[in-house]
Amino acid sequence: MKLVSYNVQFGVGRDGKVGLERIAASVAGADIIALQEVTRNYPTNGGIDMVAGLTALLPDHHHVYGAAMDIDFGALMPEPPRPAMRFQFGNMLLSRWPIVSCRNLFLPRSRTYDKANLQRAALEGLIVTPLGPLRIYSTHLDHVSAEERIMQIRHLKERLFAYPMEGGAITGAGEYGFPEPPCPEDFVLMGDFNMRPGEPEYAEMTGSPDTLFGRRIVAHHPVDTSRLAGPAPEGSVSWTDLSGAGQHSRLDFCFVSAGLAGRVKTCWIDNDADGSDHQPVWTELA
Repeated sequence: MKLVSYNVQFGVGRDGKVGLERIAASVAGADIIALQEVTRNYPTNGGIDMVAGLTALLPDHHHVYGAAMDIDFGALMPEPPRPAMRFQFGNMLLSRWPIVSCRNLFLPRSRTYDKANLQRAALEGLIVTPLGPLRIYSTHLDHVSAEERIMQIRHLKERLFAYPMEGGAITGAGEYGFPEPPCPEDFVLMGDFNMRPGEPEYAEMTGSPDTLFGRRIVAHHPVDTSRLAGPAPEGSVSWTDLSGAGQHSRLDFCFVSAGLAGRVKTCWIDNDADGSDHQPVWTELA
């Protein structure tokens, strides 16, 4: 089973042009796709509806969309434009198998005055896969504050590990005559985490390495699939700094629950994709 995570940067590629076709072509071979920075009515990309555009280009996949930020800036103007143009910014999940249920998990944030701080979220999808029922998450953390990212990671991990106790979108569905959805412990967490390996946020997610034994696979920490599939090539990056400053970094990851660690077969970055300033990060589970 192939999974891919891709921050699609509003559909704007490394050449500065909008092209949903090349984004879809880059991920079409995946069974499950997690996308970030998917927008509606965003001025930089001509206001296109990326949800409609991408689903049309990937007709073999089911989809859900979660708008983390949903705002009508026109309503704040002295003469609001008609029709209203709601700006939506969020995450998307696509799957070859039906997405049984979904939840949009809003992450904590801080009020800022000097830099834009958008509401962030993790979109959760419950999917019955050939490997069994799994929870899949498409996630995007804050990009300007390490303090906020740590706060978001702590909150996200609480939600991840509380699921078996609280259930997902519904429990007790039998009262309405519906089958009870599965309640899997195992999950796959993908997205743009805006952190680099070795930074405090990364340790908050995966646990600090032991002096003698390194990072162990334990039940209470997600596991980075890239370290299970062998060492990444030297200089591997998933984000290209197009400003010219050369701050290229590994910001995008796939994490799995400890119960799935033994199923990770390979993990790689598609360095040829040019539909965004990020690169697709692939993981194969066997």
